[in-house]
Amino acid sequence: MTEVPDTKDFTVEDGYLSFILPFAYRKKQIRKAADALEKDGFHFFTLEDPGGRINDLYEGSTEISQEELDQYFLPYVERKIFPPTIEEYGFHRFYKIIGEEFTLTADGERYPFRFMSLDVTLGPFGIGFLTSRVRLLDKNLPLSSVLNFMQHFRAIENKLKEEQGSVIYCGDGKRFSSIHEFLVDRLASAIRPFIFHDERLTGYFGSLPYFEDERMFVTSFLFAEPGTEFSEEQLFRIGRVDGLSPDGKPFISASNMAYIRDYLDNYLHDRWAPDLYTLATDFSYTNVTTKSPEEMQRPLAHFMGTHYYNFLLHYFYRIMLLRVSFEYSRLKWDKDEEYLKRLIELITIFSSWYYFKHVSVRQEGRELGLLFRKAFNLDDLFQEVRTTLDELYRTQENAAANRMNLLLFFLTVFTVISGIYGMNLVIEDWKNDTSLNEISKYGLFEWTALLTAVLGIGMSIYLFFTYLGRIVWRKLKRRLDDLNF
Repeated sequence: MTEVPDTKDFTVEDGYLSFILPFAYRKKQIRKAADALEKDGFHFFTLEDPGGRINDLYEGSTEISQEELDQYFLPYVERKIFPPTIEEYGFHRFYKIIGEEFTLTADGERYPFRFMSLDVTLGPFGIGFLTSRVRLLDKNLPLSSVLNFMQHFRAIENKLKEEQGSVIYCGDGKRFSSIHEFLVDRLASAIRPFIFHDERLTGYFGSLPYFEDERMFVTSFLFAEPGTEFSEEQLFRIGRVDGLSPDGKPFISASNMAYIRDYLDNYLHDRWAPDLYTLATDFSYTNVTTKSPEEMQRPLAHFMGTHYYNFLLHYFYRIMLLRVSFEYSRLKWDKDEEYLKRLIELITIFSSWYYFKHVSVRQEGRELGLLFRKAFNLDDLFQEVRTTLDELYRTQENAAANRMNLLLFFLTVFTVISGIYGMNLVIEDWKNDTSLNEISKYGLFEWTALLTAVLGIGMSIYLFFTYLGRIVWRKLKRRLDDLNF
């Protein structure tokens, strides 16, 4: 990372931060997982949400309109992201109010923060999301400190040198050097037994081996000091979550202004500039404004409500498209016929049921959706998946054609032999009990007829039981396999 001496901070008076951790769970156990979450104090969210506390997720900072959630998305999308019951397909969201204070130490600095609420969303195809909503207790912090906290908190395992050394201290004296342990062991222990780890990838930490790295996605709504003029370098740092260098100075991960401008052209949404800027990159989604929270009630409600679902849906698209590429790379063409069929089924159902280019009826929602599509590179990933699907279909057709050709070959041989012999295929000795001595005296005619009859009957029995066994084995394998499709 290249230090830029003239990079200056602006003051962040307040901010709302969310960290999203994707994970895999066993979708066959979704009912048990839901029961465990509800027993642990989580509340299942629906559009009606009777007795719910959805507006307390950010501790009453603004009112999230459930009617607006209902009208924001296209009807066929709404049914998927707001299922009324756990039994229906879609994104099943469970939320819990936490309201505890903790302290994170990193790079010689202390960051007291309040953990407001926690979401566990059990999505389709065994993909889940853990959303942590926090708020820094210290106000009027420099931008570098806020970004540094975000960078350390999103690193669920401190493996890189610049991420090591961070510790979370709890009010009861406990401490955690791993963000993952802090979230899963202390705050979301109910979901831990249901998190699925792929044991075939030894040495990999986490439950999504097809995901890029071991960092959470971060979303934020930052309130800058009134009158602040955002520079291109500052907006770039916000998009990249560039906080402090090891010696405690502001840093930026680029020094070429042409590169910075190209980056902002791709990921910056400035419809409401200069009062509000929106950045959506491959690992952060940030709104930064110079207005006060009282003046930004509606944009803040959108950030917490409609825009959160808009982001979550596109984030799910990215994970699923990466998953298909990963599963395709594990395919063993000469052995995994059933795996191939399941992969075709996975791609087809995902494409037809969930993958939509437009998800919102609002112009702002569509613009934000396009921004997410560009940030997550969804169009290129989807084109790769379409190519994968074509290859899978071609392979399946070739395998089916080879089996059919082999079957036709044997049937043709028996048909030709039977046609040549005609009615004479029946041997007089077969009408009565035939001893081995009589069979040993057969000539070429009788031996050909006998072998044709025996092999024909045997092949018919074999084909019948093979077909029946394949059906039984396929259903049994679907119940027992760990593909989590």
